[in-house]
Amino acid sequence: MRVASVRTVVPDHHYDQDQITQAVVRRTDAKEELVRRFHAATQVTGRNLALPIDEYVKLDGFTGANDVYIETAVELATRAVGDALDRAGCSPRDVDHLVFCSSTGVATPSLDARVAQRAGLREDVTRVPMFGLGCAAGAAGLSRLYDYLRGWPERVAVLVCVELCSLTVQRDDGSVANLVASGLFGDGAAAVVAVGDRRDTGAHRGPRVVATRSRLYPATERLMGWDVGDHGLRVVLAADLVDHVDATLAGDVTAFLGDHGLSPDRVGSWVCHPGGPKVIETIQRRLDLEPDALDVTWDSLRTMGNISSVSVLNVLEETIARRRPPDGEPGLLMALGPGFSSELLLLRW
Repeated sequence: MRVASVRTVVPDHHYDQDQITQAVVRRTDAKEELVRRFHAATQVTGRNLALPIDEYVKLDGFTGANDVYIETAVELATRAVGDALDRAGCSPRDVDHLVFCSSTGVATPSLDARVAQRAGLREDVTRVPMFGLGCAAGAAGLSRLYDYLRGWPERVAVLVCVELCSLTVQRDDGSVANLVASGLFGDGAAAVVAVGDRRDTGAHRGPRVVATRSRLYPATERLMGWDVGDHGLRVVLAADLVDHVDATLAGDVTAFLGDHGLSPDRVGSWVCHPGGPKVIETIQRRLDLEPDALDVTWDSLRTMGNISSVSVLNVLEETIARRRPPDGEPGLLMALGPGFSSELLLLRW
């Protein structure tokens, strides 16, 4: 399949990291020095939030936060789909298949039903909602578009991811995981329009996806995810997550590339999810990448934070816009998420 367009949208409420840090200090029982240290370590300089920062104190539990999630997520996702279709030169009526990914709120019907109607998609559009893949979902969603368009190469498919991570931060939780999350994660949505090979006119600047691989690691459920309860969605981030990435990812990447006659030194572009500074540094070191290979990933982290499933799509969008590789060059898109799992996509520009 060919990526025809990618579009990221964020809420209007932007705050410098220091403003967010001050708000977290006021609304948790954690020591100010500790909050500031964790927030500074993320290297995030600012983020966009679903609500004005002073309104978070009004959220009275999971019900209120989830109501905001539904309203805001539908609005952002609809904008992202419309903008991506415009950029691809497609009409909403052209869309045959919609994949929707989100892990920061719940709704039934799933929000893709509302997004499809608001965006003007056909009534016979097929929908696949995906929940619980977290940061890996942007890459996994692209892989599911690839699966669909291999079977229907004359069709158009859309992936939309939306995450409102700020609505999950716990005001009464002074744990390291919650403090790290309050300094790292942001809010936003992204949409991808993709076309099958028979629909590909060669006019689009995005890469082709030529192969994918998923990896689920046994007995790692507590590395990353949510604890779900009356409090809502409480983040799980294990201290040894980076150790697991260090031990496994390079081997998985090398094996995947090797199956296609490639090695890391022959990959010219790396579209990596900005999971956090330590994760990015581990990927760079273990794969022996050039110093500037992950510049777009670092820029996304610093300016937007980690927007879970949205972030790898933002890195893809910026790679296309800022430094599109030469035609024919191989690239690799990767993301990690709950499971614990990895998602790899081989690209050809």
